[in-house]
Amino acid sequence: MEEMQRDGAWHDRMYNNRDRVPGSAQYLQRWAAQSADARRTQRCMLDIAYGDAPGEKLDVFPAAEAGAPVLFFIHGGYWRALDKADHSFVAPSFTQEGVCVVVPNYTLCPAVTVPQITMQMVRALAWTWRHIGAHGGDRDRITVAGHSAGGHLAGMMAACVWPAYDHALPDALVRNSLAISALHDLEPIMNTPFLQSSLHLTPQQVQQASPAHLPPPLHGELYSVVGGEESEEYLRQNELIRHAWGSRRVPVCEALPGLNHFSVLESLVEPGSRLNGLALDLLQG
Repeated sequence: MEEMQRDGAWHDRMYNNRDRVPGSAQYLQRWAAQSADARRTQRCMLDIAYGDAPGEKLDVFPAAEAGAPVLFFIHGGYWRALDKADHSFVAPSFTQEGVCVVVPNYTLCPAVTVPQITMQMVRALAWTWRHIGAHGGDRDRITVAGHSAGGHLAGMMAACVWPAYDHALPDALVRNSLAISALHDLEPIMNTPFLQSSLHLTPQQVQQASPAHLPPPLHGELYSVVGGEESEEYLRQNELIRHAWGSRRVPVCEALPGLNHFSVLESLVEPGSRLNGLALDLLQG
């Protein structure tokens, strides 16, 4: 009976966060407005190319002083929506703490596949490692964070074997990671009609691009957090990565009380919040 209930409609209920959260559109409008303010008021370099594709651009919010830790923040939107310009609001609370912030874009599905987006983030991080020193960042102190689909990509970057991509890159290019409301196993997404219609995931892609299906990283730590008010599937996905990679690599695995899929991201930039503290712990550790 349990399996019979897990049809496409069940998966849509579990994963359609815009339908689940009243006022979800207001969150997105607020992010866009705050992001526009951030770009007006913060020193920033916009639309720097890290590759040849039109979507392969990133924004840098430099640190005030050289040698700063680097926060590489990947936006969500189920790999098919939103933009780095909607997420500039993440930068100010961290640049105020002496952090250099990088916010990359990627090409959206269905123009590309999720594995292709993953490789775009590999290219963006390779660019960051090579060039962030010119913007005050310390390339040996890169923390990757992401929300929702961006949290999935943060997990993929933690699992990346960097010298296999480019022998000039260090094993520990990603020092540590923060996955917020992340998707660590893509198999349920393949069975979610409102997403699969544009993602076109295949079983092979699920195996290639699910962090929980990959070997645990040899270096660094990943903190995995989710809003306590999120769906049972998001709560399960949050726990899944610790089960897959173990508590040594995933020492923090928490559901943050009272937060939904959107308010959890806002808590990242709220000084004194648990999530903001976890991010600063990774950046300054």
